Amino acid sequence: MDVSRARRLLLPLTAGACVAALVGGCSSEPASQAERSTQAAAPVVANELQDDYQAVIKDVLPSVVQIDATDSLGSGIVYDGKGHIVTNAHVVGQEKSFRVTAATGKEPMAARLVATYPEQDLAVIRLDSVPEGLKPARFGDSAKVDMGQIVLAMGSPLGLSGSVTQGIVSATGRTVSEGHVGGGTGATLGNMVQTSAAINPGNSGGALVNLDGQVIGIPTLAASDPELGGGSAPGIGFAIPASMVRTVADQIIKDGKVTDSGRAALNITGRTVLDDTYEPAGVAVVDAPADGAAGRAGIKPGDVITRLGDAPVTTITSLQEALAALKPGAKVTVVYERGGTEEKADVTLGEI
Repeated sequence: MDVSRARRLLLPLTAGACVAALVGGCSSEPASQAERSTQAAAPVVANELQDDYQAVIKDVLPSVVQIDATDSLGSGIVYDGKGHIVTNAHVVGQEKSFRVTAATGKEPMAARLVATYPEQDLAVIRLDSVPEGLKPARFGDSAKVDMGQIVLAMGSPLGLSGSVTQGIVSATGRTVSEGHVGGGTGATLGNMVQTSAAINPGNSGGALVNLDGQVIGIPTLAASDPELGGGSAPGIGFAIPASMVRTVADQIIKDGKVTDSGRAALNITGRTVLDDTYEPAGVAVVDAPADGAAGRAGIKPGDVITRLGDAPVTTITSLQEALAALKPGAKVTVVYERGGTEEKADVTLGEI
C-alpha cells in the first residue's frame, strides 16, 4: 500500500476519534466511565469470538477427512453414519479406491467409489469398514446463507491435514466455470457461495462451515488471475452450496447415480463460432433432437444461438453459465440466427 493511500485510509479514523473535540474543544482529561467501559468490553468480545471459533472447530473437524488417490489429494466430509463421504468429483478423478484419513489424525482407512457426478463436480465414496465413533457433519440451510456471515474452511490444503482458515461469505448466487486445468471437470456451476476464506489445493471437497457448526458448502475452486499467470487470486474462493450437495449425495447413495439433476438444459450439442474478426459470436447448434427442449421449439442444426433470455451468448461457456441460473421447466426466449436472419423461439427448458 502506498503512503498516500495509507493516509487516506487512516484519515477518517483520526477524524472520527476527535469528533467530541471538534464540538467542545480538545481535552487531555482522563477518559470517561463510558469510554473505559467500551475499552474493557473490546477484549471480552474478541475472546467470545475466539471461543466460538474453537467450539466450531472442535465440533466439525472430526467430520472432515483427507482423501488420497493415486495422483491427487483432497478433502471430504463424513455424510452419514454408514461411512459415506461426500467430496468433489475432481478429487476422485478416475480412481475407484482411496485412502481416507480423519482430520483428527487416526490411521488411514480404505474406501471405494460409489459414484461421481462431474456435471456438478460432486462425488460420494464409502469406507470399507465404519469405525467406531464416526461423526457425520451437520448441513445447513443454503437459503439462510448471506453476505457477511463468518465462515471457516476446513480441509487439507497442500496436504496439511486438519487445517482451518477463516473469512466471510463474500457473495452468493455466483456462476463459475472451473475448466479442465489441474484435473477440473470443466463443469459450469451455478448458485455458488463466494468466500474470502483461503482455499488452496487440497481444500477441495472439504467443509465451509458457519459459526453454528453447520456445513454450508464444499470448497471447490479459487478464482484465477490472468495477470498473475493464471495463479490463484487471494481471497476469492467458491463453494458448492449445501442444498446441491445434499440433492446429489442423497440420490447417489439411494440409486447409485443422479436421477434428477435440477439443472436446466437446452438439450443440444453445440460449438462456439467466431465472427469475421475472429471473436466469439455465438453457439452453433450441431444437434438438436426433436424431443429435446430446443428441438421442440423449432431450433435446428445450423442455427447460431446468440442470446438466452437477457443473457448474451458468445461461447459454449457463456451459454452454460446462463443455463446454470435457470431451472428445468422454466420458459425462456432464445435468440438465434438462421441463414443470416435473426429469429426467436420460446423454449421450455429441459434437464441435464
